[in-house]
Amino acid sequence: MGRHREFCVETALDAALGVFWRKGYEGASYADLTEATGVERPALYSAFGNKEALFRRALARYDERYVGYVPEALGQPTARQVAAHFLRGAVELTTRYPDRTGCFGVHGAVAGSDDAEPIRQALIQYRATGEAALRERFERAKAEGDLPGTADCATLAAYVMAVAHGLAVQAKAGFRREVLEAVAEQALAGWPAEARPDQPAAPGS
Repeated sequence: MGRHREFCVETALDAALGVFWRKGYEGASYADLTEATGVERPALYSAFGNKEALFRRALARYDERYVGYVPEALGQPTARQVAAHFLRGAVELTTRYPDRTGCFGVHGAVAGSDDAEPIRQALIQYRATGEAALRERFERAKAEGDLPGTADCATLAAYVMAVAHGLAVQAKAGFRREVLEAVAEQALAGWPAEARPDQPAAPGS
C-alpha cells in the first residue's frame, strides 16, 4: 500500500509557483521544485502529475491570488482610469517581491524548446484573455461616449498590454518602481480624450 502524502498540497503549490515565477518553465528544474517545496519528485508527480501540469496549476494559482488588480481595473468608471489602474497594478505586482520581480505570465515561457511549446501557447492564451477583456471594456466606453468615435479599441487594448509587458521586462531587469511608475504615467499622457457632447456616438450604440 502506498504511503499517504505527508505534505500540504496548497503550500507546495505556492512554493512551486515561486520557482516558476523566478525561473520560468524551462529554467525551473525538478531539483529546484523539490528543494522549494520540500517534496520529493515521486510525491510531486503523485500530487500534481508532470511538470507541465504543475505549471498550469501554478498559473491558475497566480491568476487567482495575484492579479486582482485586473478586474478592479475593468470596473473603473472611465477608460483612462481602467488603463491607469491596470498599468499601476502591473508596476506594483512586478516590483512587489524582490526575489521574483517581473510577471509570471510574461516570463514563464517567452521562448523555449519544442517540448515547452504547449506552455508557451498556454501563456499566450492567458495574456490574450486579458487583452480581450480590456478591448471589450474599451468598446463599452466608446459606446458610452467616454472614448471618441474614432478610437480603435483593439489597438488601445493591445497598447496597454504592450506597455504592461514592457514594464514587466524592465522590472525583471531591476528597474526601480519609481521609474516604472513614471513610464506608466508617460504612456497614459497620450490617452484619447473623451468624446465631446456634440460628437456622434459610436455606430451601433
